Amino acid sequence: MRITIALLAAAMLAAPMTAPPAAQAEPHQHESIRYASVKGCTIKGGGEVPCGHWRLVLHSGERRVLPDAQVVARLANGKSAVYPPAPISVSGDGQKVAYLTRAGGLAVRTLDGDVKLLPAGALPRRDQELIKLQLSGDGSRLAVGVSGDRYGTRVYDTASGARLGSIAGPHQLAGFSGDSGELLTTLNGEEEVTDLAVNADTGERLTRVTPPQIIVGNAPQALSGDGRTVAVLATGKSRLVLYDAQTDQLLKRQRVKLPAGEVHMLDWTGDRQVTVHLLRSVGKESRMVIAQMDTETGAVTIRDRYTLLKDTFVFASCGG
Repeated sequence: MRITIALLAAAMLAAPMTAPPAAQAEPHQHESIRYASVKGCTIKGGGEVPCGHWRLVLHSGERRVLPDAQVVARLANGKSAVYPPAPISVSGDGQKVAYLTRAGGLAVRTLDGDVKLLPAGALPRRDQELIKLQLSGDGSRLAVGVSGDRYGTRVYDTASGARLGSIAGPHQLAGFSGDSGELLTTLNGEEEVTDLAVNADTGERLTRVTPPQIIVGNAPQALSGDGRTVAVLATGKSRLVLYDAQTDQLLKRQRVKLPAGEVHMLDWTGDRQVTVHLLRSVGKESRMVIAQMDTETGAVTIRDRYTLLKDTFVFASCGG
């Protein structure tokens, strides 16, 4: 089974499909999305392409579909790109999902079914496989970026649809801060080094720094709600490293003991808590473990575990 990793988490939509529970986890006080998945279909001439509908798998195990969501990316001229999936993202709280519509727009849907269509200019006229959508942890902000493109990244308020600001490109969007107020980006510095930049959601550049290799060499990086503390996992996931992007100082190398799996996502989910998504293959199954790390003590707790749908070709899990 081929699985390509994207990003995602949140929504409610049309006719729900019943399904057996897809995981074992602690009870949630309210329903939310674990991940979005799309299956693959073999095409004439060989190869697989994403097909059908995006399916949202909730914490209860229930599945729902996004009937209005585009599944296959398009080229800048509007023709199908055939193989790559259309971009999609889910908020860390599992309450909102951002996606491209089949009608050619950009939408943010909440779990109760309300849909906000963003202005036409919010969707860049670029090959869509280069477009990245990223919702903030609380779903209040949506970043729309184009990899290595002068378009850069634009930030929108998901409630009103208003554009809050722009970050000039080219750069790579790393993610929102823990409180959704800032964005972390990476960009090329002098002498072929990689810089980190912290930007306000209005687009204002707050900090740009050339960090040590242990920070830029261990992606993904996560930005704290304080807008300055960056976390990475290093040394084979055995160290949680904290770095101050404002003072250019390494703050801590905290030993942590994590379950098996490749690092899929990393987010600050509290003043002293960093959450990691770990993905691993077991036979023909792909399993996700979500672990929370205490930045002071290094203590690790497991928040959730689940197994992806067996026919998953591409998926996007919730952040946070």
